[in-house]
Amino acid sequence: MITNEQREKLRGWFAGRLPDDLFEELTEVTVDREEIMVVGRIPGPRLAEDASAAEREAALEGRVQEFRERTREDRMAVAREAEHRFGRKVSWGVDCGGRRALFTHVAAPVMTRLRQPERQVLDTLIAGGVARSRSDALAWCVRLVQRHTDDWLAELRDSLEHVHRVRAQGPDAEPDPDHAPHPSGES
Repeated sequence: MITNEQREKLRGWFAGRLPDDLFEELTEVTVDREEIMVVGRIPGPRLAEDASAAEREAALEGRVQEFRERTREDRMAVAREAEHRFGRKVSWGVDCGGRRALFTHVAAPVMTRLRQPERQVLDTLIAGGVARSRSDALAWCVRLVQRHTDDWLAELRDSLEHVHRVRAQGPDAEPDPDHAPHPSGES
């Protein structure tokens, strides 16, 4: 878990390091233990107003693919620096014409010890065609919980950040040079 300040520094580093013409706007930088996900907005394709839904979808798909190929070298250079600096893999995505496309993202294995009732839930999702595997079903469950508990999860993250700040002020914490006592004993 990283603090909001660390998250802001990370976002700032990417905002400063990315080539100016890579994205119209850096829309999101998220991080977990394994991965930093960088998402930016790119311009949508120009289409006639009467373009069909199929034409729009194909044009968006083509635009995302064009961006991915054209910017590969620049993104790889930034990713190498960031991976060395932050110790996490860097993944990329774009927002284009109201569609989000993620590419080169990490699929991290998760160890679980599920009992039969939990496994039956996953197997029901598979049987119902919602998921192809237990792993896919578990990911579906996590997304469902995330969608319905965003406020609760945000509050939990804030609480964890508070715990991190309190721990940092404990007896083993490094003294803050800006608030260290003056050698003469004066503050």
